[in-house]
Amino acid sequence: MTQAPVTSKAVRRQHDREILSLALPAFGALVAEPLFLMVDSAIVGHLGTPQLAGLAIAAALLSTAVSVFVFLAYATTAAVARRVGAGDLPAAIRQGMDGIWLALLLGAAVVALTLPTAPWLVDVFGASDTAAPYAVTYLRISGLGIPAMLVVLAATGVLRGLQDTRTPLYVAIAGFAANGALNLGLVYGAGLGIAGSAWGTVIAQCGMAAAYLVVVVRGARRHGASLRPDPAGIRASAQAGVPLLVRTLSLRAVLMIATAVAARLGDAEVAAHQIILSLWSLMAFALDAIAIAGQAIIGRYLGADDADGARQVCRRMVQWGALSGVVLGALLIVTRPLFVPLFTGDTTVQDTLLPALLVVAVSQPISGVVFVLDGVLMGAGDGPYLAWAMLLTLAVFAPVALLVPTLGGGLTALWWAMTLMMTVRMGTLWFRMRSGRWIVTGATR
Repeated sequence: MTQAPVTSKAVRRQHDREILSLALPAFGALVAEPLFLMVDSAIVGHLGTPQLAGLAIAAALLSTAVSVFVFLAYATTAAVARRVGAGDLPAAIRQGMDGIWLALLLGAAVVALTLPTAPWLVDVFGASDTAAPYAVTYLRISGLGIPAMLVVLAATGVLRGLQDTRTPLYVAIAGFAANGALNLGLVYGAGLGIAGSAWGTVIAQCGMAAAYLVVVVRGARRHGASLRPDPAGIRASAQAGVPLLVRTLSLRAVLMIATAVAARLGDAEVAAHQIILSLWSLMAFALDAIAIAGQAIIGRYLGADDADGARQVCRRMVQWGALSGVVLGALLIVTRPLFVPLFTGDTTVQDTLLPALLVVAVSQPISGVVFVLDGVLMGAGDGPYLAWAMLLTLAVFAPVALLVPTLGGGLTALWWAMTLMMTVRMGTLWFRMRSGRWIVTGATR
């Protein structure tokens, strides 16, 4: 009896199962991360306004420092997934260990810079005299946890490359629970104040890093992979991460320019902008989960020398991204009467917010495609192209955004500029996807 040929519908179902099995746990882990800061803010907020202001400044500095190194997760995911696709698990884990060693080295360097410069950094951020001591205390203590935070990034990349997004979800949930309990115990039980909050976060982050290392080390021993640092491998991991670092810094520059322009428009505009940016970031978590699935799946297909499979799953993920964007945009429009009053009761801010929010909703399908193609090209190890594409996007966006106040535009005009930015990104990524030049098969790119 001959086997029936696999239909295109069956292939799509297979791709859908793969995408969902990776994206849903990834989304849960992504959402858990910002909850750390929310818990810290809720607990420290009851100590007083200066303490909360100090936490806000220190947390902004820490999140910036850590987010710059997000390439540790992205580059490691792609490299490990390729080795998995090639059927070489020992080399995949060895590749992941190189990323973890790089994270430790970078973390140590950041700590060495942060501790002595903490007062200066806090001052640059414009902390008041009453908030500055608390900000310095929190920054210096929490800074000790930066190596653990970077190890978490790299180890998350290892597990994603191994097609495992469930373990990061479990670790994130456990870390969130531990962080909350430790903060309560140390801030109020031990009477350590804001220092207790910082120590609680450090301990929780170290616990998460330890949990990841246990999983990775067990895998290394099971498959006979070396755990010792390999200078050549660490150097290769760093080189792969440089283009993604450029991409991340360029994207950060876009967001900083947008906030600076909003601040020039007025208090109501910058307040509304902050609300929209928070919502935009929340929706980005959902879209980024699909991108993470793309990184892992595309890397595996290319490592297995399956160029056709990579093309097919890429097309399917683009459809997922666009559809997810449509759904998120529709939800934003339908639910805006419910959530807008939760953010602000100021009618001026609300009136400024609503038209700009509609622009964000309309642009969500574009964002969905951008996030997915970003993940596809990361999974393919196409970092240099992503860096140049993001630099081009920044060059287009910056003058347009800076002209908004000059031409008398308001917040809605600024978010049309943000939509232009996403459209340029989509154009550059779509061009690369259609060219096929991202398709380089084999265990290494």
